[in-house]
Amino acid sequence: MNRELVIESKSSEVVIALLEDKKLVELHKEKPNNNFAVGDLYLGRVKKLVPGLNAAFVDVGYSKDAFLHYFDLGPQVNSLGKYTGQVLKRKRNSAMLDNFQLEPDIDKGGKINEVLTTNKSVLVQIAKEPISTKGPRISCELSLAGRYIVLVPFSDRISVSQRIKSAEERDRLKRLIKSIKPRNFGVIIRTVAENKKVAELDRDLRDLVSKWERSFKELKKGKAPNKVLGELNRTTAILRDLLNESFNNIHVDDPTMYEEIRTYLHNYAPDKEGIVKLYKGKSCILDHFGLEKQIKALFGKHVTMKSGAYLVIEHTEALHVVDVNSGNTAKSDDDQESNALRVNLEASEEIARQLRLRDMGGIIVIDFIDMQKSENKRALHKHISEMMKADRAKHHILAPSKFGLIQITRQRVRPEMDIKTTEKCPGCGGSGEIQASILLVDNIESNLRYLIQEKKEEKLILCVHPFMEPYLKRKFYSYQRKWWMEYRKFVQIRPVTAQSFLEYHFLNGRGEEVAK
Repeated sequence: MNRELVIESKSSEVVIALLEDKKLVELHKEKPNNNFAVGDLYLGRVKKLVPGLNAAFVDVGYSKDAFLHYFDLGPQVNSLGKYTGQVLKRKRNSAMLDNFQLEPDIDKGGKINEVLTTNKSVLVQIAKEPISTKGPRISCELSLAGRYIVLVPFSDRISVSQRIKSAEERDRLKRLIKSIKPRNFGVIIRTVAENKKVAELDRDLRDLVSKWERSFKELKKGKAPNKVLGELNRTTAILRDLLNESFNNIHVDDPTMYEEIRTYLHNYAPDKEGIVKLYKGKSCILDHFGLEKQIKALFGKHVTMKSGAYLVIEHTEALHVVDVNSGNTAKSDDDQESNALRVNLEASEEIARQLRLRDMGGIIVIDFIDMQKSENKRALHKHISEMMKADRAKHHILAPSKFGLIQITRQRVRPEMDIKTTEKCPGCGGSGEIQASILLVDNIESNLRYLIQEKKEEKLILCVHPFMEPYLKRKFYSYQRKWWMEYRKFVQIRPVTAQSFLEYHFLNGRGEEVAK
C-alpha cells in the first residue's frame, strides 16, 4: 500500500492529510492555540467532589473544569499524590524514583472522597480534549508515549503489545527492557519495537525519562493550574504512531517543519529520512495533490461511492447515523439479495474510511440495505470488521440486528472533524441578494490601489476562484497587464479551489493575508 503524508503549514493552523493509494483517509487540523492536547500533563486543583458520580471536577485552566472519575485515578494515585506533594514542598531533589517508596494500590470499588479533597493539587493527564460544551476528561494514570515504548511512572510492570505474536520475541524484549529500565517505572512495549536492537530501545527510554525530568522541573514551580509537560505536536505524534515501512513520501510546504521532520526521522528511522520532500510549488499544496476536491466531496451530508451508491450521514448530540442507499446501481443480472450484498460491502469500506476521516466517536448506527440470508449478514459483519482493523481508535462492532442495523462504538478523544462543504455567498452572506457581479473587478482594483499606494506593499498575490483566473489573465485585455502599466508592479494571480466563486484575497510576499 502506498502511504503518503501531506502537510500544509499556515500561521493559523497546520493541516495534516494521510493518503493511502492517493485516497484521503485521515485529516487533522492543529491550531497553535490548542492548549489541551491528549497526553499533556497538568498540575490541577480539585474544585468540587461529586460523590453521586464518584468523580471530581478539577481546574486545569480551561473555561470548564476537567472531569476526573474514580476509575481514572489509577491504582497508584496515592503514590502520585505523595510524589506531587514532596515536589511542591521542595522535599524532593530528583525526578527519579529509585528511592521512592510506593504506596499500596487503592480499592477498585472505593469512593472519590476517600482519595481526594477539595483544593488539593493533583498531577493529571489529558485523556480527552474539550468537546462541545464539555471540559477535558483527565486521568491520574500517567503515561509517556515514545516511538517504541510507553513509560508508566509508579509501576514495575513490563507488558508487550499483543500484536507481537512470537513468544521468543516477546521474551527477548522483556529481558532487554528489564535490564535498562529505571526502578519504579513500568514499560509498555509497542508493536513497532519488534526486532529492534537494545540501543534503539534504550535511546527511546532515555528520551522519555528526560521528559519526566522536565515535568519535575516545571512541577517545582508549584502553580496550579499549570501545564507541566506538553505532548508532541500533532505532526510528530502522527509520525511516531503511524510511520512504518509502507510510508513512501512526506510532503511539507514549510522549510522549518521540513527540518523538524527530517531531524525526527534521522533519530528514529534514518532509512526513511529521504522520503521527506519540501514542496516549493506556487499553488496550495492541498490543491496540488487534489485534496481540496476530495475534502469537499467527502465531508458533506451525502457521500457518493464509485458504483453510484451513496451514504447519508447525520450527526446528533447522542450518536451518528449512516444510511446506505443503492442509488441506480442495480444490475439486471443480479437479484435483489446479491445487489444488496454488493452495495453493503462497498459501503462498509467507505464507512470505515469516513469514521477515520471525520474522527467520529461515540455510538454510530448504520442502516444497511436489508438482506434476508444469514450468511450474507455474517459476511457483511466480517467485512466491516476487516475494514476497521486499520483504525487506531478503540472500537467495538456488534453483529447486524434483526432490523439490519449495525452498531459501532468508537473511542472519542478529540472533537469530530467538521468541515463545511457548502459555500456561503461572499457577497450576500446568505441573504440571497448580492452586489452586482460586474462590480467585482472594480472592488479588486480599489483594494489593489489602497494596498500599493497607501500601504506600500512591495509584492502582492491575488487569490481567486479557478474560474476567475482566466478572466483576469485573458490575453488581449489582461488585467495583469493593465495593473502593470498603472502601478509598475506585477500582481500574481493564484487560483484557489477552496474559495467560493466571487471570493478574493490579497497575500503579501511572505504569503500572509493583507487587510483589504
